[in-house]
Amino acid sequence: MSRPLKFREDGSFVIVQFSDVELLDSYDYDPDTPAYDEATIALMERIIEAEQPDLIVYAGDVVASNRAKDPIDSFRRAIGPAERAGIPWAAVFGNHDSEGEVKRSAMHEFQLQQPHCVAKPDPEGVAGAGNYVLTIQGEAGHDDAALYFLDSGDYSQFGKRVGGYDWIHPSQIQWYMNTSKQLAKDNGDEPLPALAFFHIPLPEYNELWNEHVCYGHRYDNECCSPVVNSGMFAAILEMGDVMGTFVGHDHGNDFTGTLHGIRLSYGRSTRYVSFVDGVRHDLVPTGARVIRMKQGEKNFDTWIHENDGTQVYEQPEHQPEGKKVQV
Repeated sequence: MSRPLKFREDGSFVIVQFSDVELLDSYDYDPDTPAYDEATIALMERIIEAEQPDLIVYAGDVVASNRAKDPIDSFRRAIGPAERAGIPWAAVFGNHDSEGEVKRSAMHEFQLQQPHCVAKPDPEGVAGAGNYVLTIQGEAGHDDAALYFLDSGDYSQFGKRVGGYDWIHPSQIQWYMNTSKQLAKDNGDEPLPALAFFHIPLPEYNELWNEHVCYGHRYDNECCSPVVNSGMFAAILEMGDVMGTFVGHDHGNDFTGTLHGIRLSYGRSTRYVSFVDGVRHDLVPTGARVIRMKQGEKNFDTWIHENDGTQVYEQPEHQPEGKKVQV
């Protein structure tokens, strides 16, 4: 899709973030799959109609590929609400997207072929699949904001040495920094206000919850971040452009808060089946996070749109409790 993203006449730009849609189609895994798939699709359609976003972001785990008979077809169904609405959209990939036989690179190629997708091909020599930047233009056609999309991978490739989830790799961080510098140079040597989207939360999400005031819920025992801190947050601090990061991954977490001047936010799980620590739950309603940027301002508003139509602008305050030690 060649149509550029633009701020509205009132200077706003609205993004709807769907997280962990995880369409399945494998009825052997869960006999309730057809009902949950259809309910999830209907939820996305209602939120799109209500919020009328300028961009839709699928923040990873678009499909549960190892439980889907045809992951590409499940992906097609998941992005159906955005395509039918004719609204620009883009996706990053999560750990579940590539657990099946279809590689995440193939899923990225597939999204690039869709009429209303605004994602871009991967830069050469950069780890992962689905690393790109989009810019948002103002009235004069000048780039006034940027949106970074990064592949946070799936699982550590270091076997027994380092287990757990993957992390954003050095080549990706260098690509981000180089791109940020170029956008700043084109903007009169001023950092371009930006947001960043990826699936797996940075380790700093745990620091935020444990040590700082934030707003929302963490029903998981922790933020399921990688063991290795590869330095993405430090790079963001150094470049001075990204105002906030947005992730999915942990279905029971939806909190948001500010760490060292950068706002770290979870989305809200969009699928009607949610899990906390592997157990199905109904602790929080499914829904989406909505983000409203403001042209010319290094600031944004964000809220949760729940499955009953409620728009949650103020989430409960969480006071830091320090890191809990497992005994």
